[in-house]
Amino acid sequence: MNLKTRLFGEVFSFDSVKEVLGKANEEKSGDQLAKTAAESVTERIAAKTVLSNLLLADLRNHPVVPYEEDEVTRVIQDDMNEKIYAEIKNWTAAELREWILDDKIRGSDIKRISRGLSSEMIAAVTKLMSDLDLIYAAKKINITAHCNTTIGREGTLAMRLQPNHPTDDIDGIMPSVMEGFSYGNGDAVLGLNPVNDGVSNVENILKHFDEFKNKWEIPTQISVLAHISTQMKAVKNGAPIDMFFQSIAGSEKGNEAFGVDVELLTEARELALKEGTSAGPNVMYFETGQGSELSSDAHHSADQLTMEARCYGLAKRFEPFLVNTVVGFIGPEYLYDGKQMIRAGLEDHFMGKLSGISMGVDCCYTNHMKTDQNDVEKLAVLLANAGCNYFIGVPVGDDVMLNYQAAGYHDAQAVREVVGLRPIREFEEWLKKMGLMKNGRLTSKAGDPSIFLNSNGVK
Repeated sequence: MNLKTRLFGEVFSFDSVKEVLGKANEEKSGDQLAKTAAESVTERIAAKTVLSNLLLADLRNHPVVPYEEDEVTRVIQDDMNEKIYAEIKNWTAAELREWILDDKIRGSDIKRISRGLSSEMIAAVTKLMSDLDLIYAAKKINITAHCNTTIGREGTLAMRLQPNHPTDDIDGIMPSVMEGFSYGNGDAVLGLNPVNDGVSNVENILKHFDEFKNKWEIPTQISVLAHISTQMKAVKNGAPIDMFFQSIAGSEKGNEAFGVDVELLTEARELALKEGTSAGPNVMYFETGQGSELSSDAHHSADQLTMEARCYGLAKRFEPFLVNTVVGFIGPEYLYDGKQMIRAGLEDHFMGKLSGISMGVDCCYTNHMKTDQNDVEKLAVLLANAGCNYFIGVPVGDDVMLNYQAAGYHDAQAVREVVGLRPIREFEEWLKKMGLMKNGRLTSKAGDPSIFLNSNGVK
């Protein structure tokens, strides 16, 4: 295994595969903070050159966190299809890139090969791709999943309706729910981040969501994004829930910081399948984001993109309905500006698709990042063209509880129309029944939550 190259008359030598992966990454403030980044553009190019010539076997045999030390590594390695891996293990990372981008290679071919890829391999090929490469490659891969409805069908773009409230006041939450549905949001999930993680509060919100969904016969899923142990207690108390949510990390230590492990996630999935209210079989929802492991000193000196790829390798075991990266939420320490945010969003979406999971992106940023709403909109349009399964929508793009900016309720249909996409099929039929959509376009009733105040429905 050669970790040395000559470039512009200078010899660059790297100590490990982990170092090559880190220095081959596109510029990210988080990698600079962690001291895993290249010190110059020339060193980055040298690292990419070395990385492109590494065999996939080299990448599998040198995970960034050792197998013996980390249960995430064990999940990734143990779940690989050994026969498919044997077919490709002597490919270089560059050959994998060329194969994925070959216009004769179909999405079904890529999905098959993905079963023999480790997360480090997926991270490596991502680092060798341009932004357009990431869009083109991700577009090929359609990943569907079913909870109460089917997400990910070609030609669709779904939205999570996020009606967060600074005090969890149900009288403030429900008007936002009504407004979101009236704009055609909510086909991915009706999901709220609670301020109060108490069991009784979670039960109360779930019951209101379930009653509203059933009253109006809305084909969707509900979730309250409390800690998974809180959700489990609520379900054991009889609360309705369609799928369990949890933030996850790409290392065992990172998941310890979130208060979870593989055993707990396994127990939750089994509970959701046994006592949840959805049809299934995909009953889990995970959130991730580049930099989360560094924020808890759980990155093991690895770069943030590689750690993010490992999140998807972990998520894959649980056959989730939804996974999304909250791409700009953690802040400028990890993604400094709009350029880095857009790149990370394209990377994460491609890696999720290549990992074989139903992947969405929260196109978002915190107010102290060097970015603005234009960058969010650019990322949303790029991802829609790349075949992203869903985005997150908040009222007028401003989450008043989490204090960050994201796509707005009103953005969902604009992006759909620009790119030629539709809501989830069952949900679109419901929108038409409610008089909110006709021929793929919202009607004059869109954005008017008062339609839900008429117990007889829309005439």
